[in-house]
Amino acid sequence: MSDPSSLQMVASKALGGAERWAIRFSLALAERGVPVDLAIRRGSGVDDLDYGSLQVHRLPFLTTWDPLSRDAVSRTIARVRPDIVQTYMGRATRLTHLPSKGPVHLARLGGYYALGPFRHAHGWIGNTKQLCDWMVQNGLPADRVHHIYNFAEPVHPVAPERVAELRARHGVPDEALVMVTLGRLVGFKGHRHLVDAMARLPETIDGRPLRLIIVGDGPLGPDLHRQAIDVGQEKRILWTGWQKDPSAYLQMADLVVFPSLDAEPMGNVILEAWAWRKPLVTANFRGAREIVRHGEDGWAVPCADAAGLAEGIREVLSNPTLMSALAERGHARVQRDFSRDAILDQYLALYRDLAR
Repeated sequence: MSDPSSLQMVASKALGGAERWAIRFSLALAERGVPVDLAIRRGSGVDDLDYGSLQVHRLPFLTTWDPLSRDAVSRTIARVRPDIVQTYMGRATRLTHLPSKGPVHLARLGGYYALGPFRHAHGWIGNTKQLCDWMVQNGLPADRVHHIYNFAEPVHPVAPERVAELRARHGVPDEALVMVTLGRLVGFKGHRHLVDAMARLPETIDGRPLRLIIVGDGPLGPDLHRQAIDVGQEKRILWTGWQKDPSAYLQMADLVVFPSLDAEPMGNVILEAWAWRKPLVTANFRGAREIVRHGEDGWAVPCADAAGLAEGIREVLSNPTLMSALAERGHARVQRDFSRDAILDQYLALYRDLAR
């Protein structure tokens, strides 16, 4: 029996964690030889990426009520004739209305969104168990709510010369301990607590100067820059802006820090840290509480607690044995529980079941 075909639809204007996942997932299906098309927003932050041989449809996706966008979605589904239409977040989901006979509409939720715009789908996927439980508690039928975790971004090592060039560009001393955090500069990512934590950390640990590299951009960028100046950390915090591929920064990192608040559902950064064999300090938000084992594969600290975050960073960076153990055990976790093959197998089993 051949694998069911799917149309993956993401209508976002900017590239963030959910968009990166949708693209990563679509490319992984294609690499396995599974029939898949991807629909994205024309002119968006995901429009100029390299999709290889993946069939990509560029649609207007202007607003949730725009008749041009709704017609483009309907025409694309009719032309592609997929077995599964999987939509991401509100806009793509609200523009997709399918009858009970024909393609199966799966809405994939990566956050605790208002469920009204998602209820018309035929089924729902949540990337944590807690998120799936919350969907059922809020009225979605349990037999149509499906839990499947994300898999980690594949590791693509960067030439050492490229990493050295970036260190030089950012003025990072060769002997520095480099902390890296990735994510959109929005409130629930918790960056302001990380900036405050930097002000509580010593200039050096074991004689090595500390540097924090913040990879990402977003509406809070100017406020965070001012905050860094106000707390005297403008020379120790480095800003890269948005990066299509953050691999070089992950390779440079001695420690990955993830300070998100409880509104963060999953946190792909956790999986990326593990995939790159980097020790992880994370706030203990909902997704982290579900997958991180404190002291074993990550170091978890309270959310929205700059003092606790600083203490966690200091404790890990001061203990090379602990750093190595966290990195190795995290890597073992991602290989065992969050590998691409394991997650793809779960998705394809679901697709086959629904397409029958």
